[in-house]
Amino acid sequence: MMKSGLEDVIAAETKLSDVDGAAGRLIIRGVSLDDLVATSRFEDVAALLLDGLFDEHIDAASIRKQLGMARAALFAHVETADAALLALPPVDAVRALLARVADGEDFATAIRLMAAPAVFLPAVLRLQKGEAPIRPDASLSQSADILRMLTGRVPTAEQTAGLDAYLVTISDHGLNASTFASRVIASTHAGLTSSVLAAISALKGPLHGGAPGPVLDMLDGVGKPENARAWLSQALDHGERLMGFGHRIYRVRDPRADALKTALKPIFASGQADAGRIALAEAIEAAALALLKERKPDRPLDVNVEYYTALLLDALGFPRNSFTGVFAIGRTVGWIAHAREQTLDGRLIRPQSRYVGPLPNAA
Repeated sequence: MMKSGLEDVIAAETKLSDVDGAAGRLIIRGVSLDDLVATSRFEDVAALLLDGLFDEHIDAASIRKQLGMARAALFAHVETADAALLALPPVDAVRALLARVADGEDFATAIRLMAAPAVFLPAVLRLQKGEAPIRPDASLSQSADILRMLTGRVPTAEQTAGLDAYLVTISDHGLNASTFASRVIASTHAGLTSSVLAAISALKGPLHGGAPGPVLDMLDGVGKPENARAWLSQALDHGERLMGFGHRIYRVRDPRADALKTALKPIFASGQADAGRIALAEAIEAAALALLKERKPDRPLDVNVEYYTALLLDALGFPRNSFTGVFAIGRTVGWIAHAREQTLDGRLIRPQSRYVGPLPNAA
């Protein structure tokens, strides 16, 4: 029987990540998310995901060095950002600039694709505000340089660690829509740039990567912790979805939510963000979970990755219309890994469809 949305259909075998929705567990290349976030930076998870998929020996130190050089080289493309491009939403502008990266299947192409959104998103955001883009600093880590190019200031250790935690947390997550798009394109041997462009096109859809921003709209609407239950009740009465709650795969709490909540604490504790913001978020979380249990007792709705993503990226200085673009910075390495796995081990993806339209009239 055909299942809408390919629900429960196994479309690929992978060694990259496993999402256990019943247990609330995410494993990336044999390492649990909790352990990975506690010990890794972006360069570490990139080395973990890409190891064995290219001819080169890959380690975190080499990736850091090569990413730094690639960021510096790719900055030249920022000069092509004209008024028409800058009128686009940030993720669309980044996608347009990404299309300038030549297609290829080699590790050098992979490095350029991982570096490109890290350069293009901060530059686009500054240009859209009428500010000059900031040249990359090849000596910095990927996360530190992103924040420096965004704000014009060298980030604190807590801020860099917070962005690293986010990029690690969302680096890969099974066969989601954008990753499947990446694998479909890779199965044609079109090249890594084509795979990443297809993936980011899927990601920008509001049913996939577009929900963290509205979490902040919800926090702004509630305003104070004591308003949480009444505001959320009214939203549910009007049939509105509570942003940041529920996930198609997870039947329990999304493990990425707790990883990001942990990453938030040092930033707020050190006074680098408004501590009242996280107190409001915790009050809304508690009220929302209680209401959802009362109103929808048969549906397992818990906090998902989008909830604390919104607070973390907001605290780091990213505007809410850029959140999908930041997601793309972290997920690109997963898209590349899946594309390479498909190219090396898979066939052309060509599923069948069942025709349900009208038949020709009998003669």
